[in-house]
Amino acid sequence: MRRDRNRWLAATAIAFFVFLYLPIAVLILFSFNDSKRNFLWRGFTLKWYPTLFANDALIQALTVSLQVAVISVVVATVLGTLLGLGIARLRSGAAGGASDMLLLLPMVTPEIVMGVSLLLFFAQLFDGHGSIWQISIAHVTFSISYVAIIVRARAVSLDPRVEEAARDLGASPFGAFLHVTLPLVAPAVAAGALIAFALSIDDLIVTTFNAGVGSSTLPLYIYSRIRFGVTPEINAISTIVVAVTAVAMLVAWRAGAFGGRRARSGILG
Repeated sequence: MRRDRNRWLAATAIAFFVFLYLPIAVLILFSFNDSKRNFLWRGFTLKWYPTLFANDALIQALTVSLQVAVISVVVATVLGTLLGLGIARLRSGAAGGASDMLLLLPMVTPEIVMGVSLLLFFAQLFDGHGSIWQISIAHVTFSISYVAIIVRARAVSLDPRVEEAARDLGASPFGAFLHVTLPLVAPAVAAGALIAFALSIDDLIVTTFNAGVGSSTLPLYIYSRIRFGVTPEINAISTIVVAVTAVAMLVAWRAGAFGGRRARSGILG
């Protein structure tokens, strides 16, 4: 009975992964299709990748996306880390419950509501009509919560006596934070930064309401092109994004495994 159950669980897992990754595999396959129509396979070719890098509009959109992602990640990581540490040190009660609710609110608010509200905010107060900075600030508003929640989850498990011991040994408040607290929450900070980067580079709805002339991001460019049909160029840039993401995940996994082995060897030594 147990062996049959394990087979059913394995079959379910395989079916799940096939359902999840089959569309991506088809997209990667057709990025090498020697035809502008993705519905028919005409043969293998690599010509769409040089064509892709010769597309100035696409390269410009990719550049804007990276600029926005870097700005939003830096700001959201700094503010989210400080916010998460602050909320973690609040005691349970009305203040803690209210802070948790306010922290979760941007995560559960529909993106179209956030996009419209940010558009009205920038238009009424700053007469903004779309720019890289406007998109970056918009991305920061929904990325902070993710960073803060991840850092908070790590910070609540820390022993406050460690930082108090550093203070007793003569460290300043900033020194205790820099040399004790920050290294302990560094994995959570890195995870929050990666989540913020993924959210920023992938966002479409909020960006649509806050983009202007010359500030079109890669998701906006792809969306504007696929309305007239999916081309091999779109498949090619999507394949590159998938490949870069896979390599980044592999590097992060190997770095985490190496760090874990070093930590265990340090403890045993």
